[in-house]
Amino acid sequence: MPTTVLDPQLVASPFRMQPGLRKLAAGEPQLTALRPGSALHEEKRRVFEAGASRHAMPGFDPGPALEAIARQVSEQGLRIDPAAPPELAFEEDFAVLDGVTGTLPWLCVCVPSHWAPEDKLGLDFSAVHAPVADAATLLAAGSHLVQLATGGERWERHVWTISPSPRHDQHPRRQPRAPWPDAADAAAFAAGCWLRVERQTFFPVGRGTRQAVFTIRVMLQPLVEAARTLGLAPRLRESLASMTDAVLAYKGLTPARAPLLRWLDSRAV
Repeated sequence: MPTTVLDPQLVASPFRMQPGLRKLAAGEPQLTALRPGSALHEEKRRVFEAGASRHAMPGFDPGPALEAIARQVSEQGLRIDPAAPPELAFEEDFAVLDGVTGTLPWLCVCVPSHWAPEDKLGLDFSAVHAPVADAATLLAAGSHLVQLATGGERWERHVWTISPSPRHDQHPRRQPRAPWPDAADAAAFAAGCWLRVERQTFFPVGRGTRQAVFTIRVMLQPLVEAARTLGLAPRLRESLASMTDAVLAYKGLTPARAPLLRWLDSRAV
């Protein structure tokens, strides 16, 4: 069977907005070298060259975080161009989470998923996640999650959605939302959709700080191709069917659920 960018076991049903953190074992990779000439490289290059990728609070020094990224490169044995900026060296985007203030004082983000990094700069956990639908559990655990993520250990979580666009960069002021395909034919609708997955991880900055580097790796795969993976289609179907109206609206999936469920029913394996 083909492989997918999303392990079926990571698709929860019923769907809930929750942290879903998993502690990473020593040696598990957290960075991915960016292939020059790839679609992701070209999208990130455009944002970087426009000077739109980095945002920092006045006086914040990102040096320790950049050193932590360099240490991670060494630990993984990654082969990257040492002269390349982080935007063009890695598939991941980055942010710094400060455990003392609970805020994001620095972001290095080229391909956000329908959010504007500049709007999140300096905000605390609750403010950053305020727009998230059905997030009461997530917000209630905010202080604990910040302390967990900045406590010196390494963590991972995955989030997923279905998108009508193969574009990685979904900044709301750079890229208007793409229209969904015609819903009359479920198979044709699915053929115009992509599975969009973010692998998010945390690793410590160290050097006497209470900071963590937050990594975001956006992965895209045609939905029809992804659904060939054993067990994925029924899990997507169950999770999508269980989403509340608020979550569907937040994810932009409201008009897509019915045709997607029809198609996923035919793909249940």
